[in-house]
Amino acid sequence: MSTVVVVRKNGVACIAADSLTSYGDLKLSADFDPHSEKIQTFDDNHLAIVGSAAHTLVIEELLNQEDFFPDFSSRAAIFKTFTNVHSELKEHFFLNTKDEDDDPYESSHIDALAANKHGIFGIYAMREVYEYSRFWATGSGSPYALGAMQAVYDRYDSVETIAQAGVLAGATFDNASSMPMTSRVIQLQE
Repeated sequence: MSTVVVVRKNGVACIAADSLTSYGDLKLSADFDPHSEKIQTFDDNHLAIVGSAAHTLVIEELLNQEDFFPDFSSRAAIFKTFTNVHSELKEHFFLNTKDEDDDPYESSHIDALAANKHGIFGIYAMREVYEYSRFWATGSGSPYALGAMQAVYDRYDSVETIAQAGVLAGATFDNASSMPMTSRVIQLQE
């Protein structure tokens, strides 16, 4: 699946991700994939999606449309944006919303982390949006990444160093994550 992390500290944020794409047991490493970077940039917003590889192209297409105006300025704004994304995914990109019968809402099947000058955020399948004060991770390597970042957060001032520890732990212990890592560092507006 992936290892994606976000970190904030001392007025700076970082989003980082591994570079492996996998299809079941088949792995497509960065050596063979010229589009292995999982971080997408829209204006001053950085977004990394985990899950189906199809999400990347669909979200890239949607968020770059001239008549679609995504807002990543707050938790509430991201919620509104992804409510609109969900409608667009269903209507124009043929999203299959079926998941579990007892789910309270239709699933968009998208889990992502975002970073911008307003903070670091997590976006999840039923349009849940969380804002994080220190760090977070998503994807199949996230348990390893969270442990590694917890271990080094108070030791290092560099958000990129902390993020790298998380992605490296995910790539080391999760069979669906692999280096190299890509990252973006953002100055926070505080």
